[in-house]
Amino acid sequence: MVGAHLKDAEDLTGFPIFPQGTKSLLCQLLSRDIWQKYEFQKDQCNYSFKEAIFSGCKNVDSGIGVYAGCHESYYEFPDLFDRIIDTYHGHKKTDKHIAENPSVQLNAPDFPPDEAAMIMSTRIRVGRNLAGYPLQPGIYTPQ
Repeated sequence: MVGAHLKDAEDLTGFPIFPQGTKSLLCQLLSRDIWQKYEFQKDQCNYSFKEAIFSGCKNVDSGIGVYAGCHESYYEFPDLFDRIIDTYHGHKKTDKHIAENPSVQLNAPDFPPDEAAMIMSTRIRVGRNLAGYPLQPGIYTPQ
């Protein structure tokens, strides 16, 4: 049985059994076949399948419950990630992503003068990952 008692991914010693009423995509889409196929696999950054699903197993109130350790996690564990991406985003593996040109699509009217007077500075954060390096969940942090 999964739940808050789990301490780390290695506590997952068999197919995860979720409490009745768990609504996460992990609970809905993880099959025994997928578990058996990936149970002992790791991606190129040494991030294991068990680590990928651990958060959703520990936190049964999670919405999705799965984290990629690095870009390669999507290719190493496709039977689960592809199903989750399709279910959550409606984007199938065969679909192509077409980037929009923001200068054409953007419609941002000016702030009213009273609101504009309050703005001292703005910041836009764009998070990216370097190829071959882990994503945040795949970075090992010693306890």
